[in-house]
Amino acid sequence: MPIRIKLRELAQQKGVSQSRLSRLADLNVGMIQRIYHDPYTNITLSTLEKLARALRVELAELIELDPPLEKEPEAGSS
Repeated sequence: MPIRIKLRELAQQKGVSQSRLSRLADLNVGMIQRIYHDPYTNITLSTLEKLARALRVELAELIELDPPLEKEPEAGSS
């Protein structure tokens, strides 16, 4: 199940630019840009924690689980 990082939305809601967020989170601006452009990119839990702390949100607010694909019916079931 893919996980989407809602960084762009939360930063915009809080009025925080990419460069300011990189300073607040002590992360390279390139990392912030990568997440902005690909919210499904793989990042570490420590990076998520830094971003959540910088934006003053709960870690759970930063992630969104994409709905799983519907399961195909099992063979022989009606």
